Amino acid sequence: MSINKETILDKNTFLVSETDVKGIIRFANEDFCKIAEYTLDELLEQPHSMVRHKDMPKKAFKSLWDTVQKGETWTGYVKNATKSGGYYWVFATVYPFESCDGTKGYLSCRKRATPEEIKKAEALYEIWRREEKQI
Repeated sequence: MSINKETILDKNTFLVSETDVKGIIRFANEDFCKIAEYTLDELLEQPHSMVRHKDMPKKAFKSLWDTVQKGETWTGYVKNATKSGGYYWVFATVYPFESCDGTKGYLSCRKRATPEEIKKAEALYEIWRREEKQI
């Protein structure tokens, strides 16, 4: 894969990751590793933001963090970056989670976003990026 190449998830792809309360990756499933183009070892103990695409507005992640830190579930569309510089869109559900060892964190489950959903998210995120530039 190359820079700016979009990876489109198939309908059965399901990305799962677990982070600690600071967003450090504790678990990533095979689909996440494959789509993001990282090995599990490369992802573990790294900030989940390592896959954040530069096109994503800060407001989207502020919404995510504000929601999950209140103990609530967040859903939304996210454009993530691949290791090689490409990108992929997902519909994400992130929720507070307590691991079997008793530590708290967040579980993120992601599936393919449809072209229509992506178009709507891109339009909203463009507005948010413009607002951020004005601040």
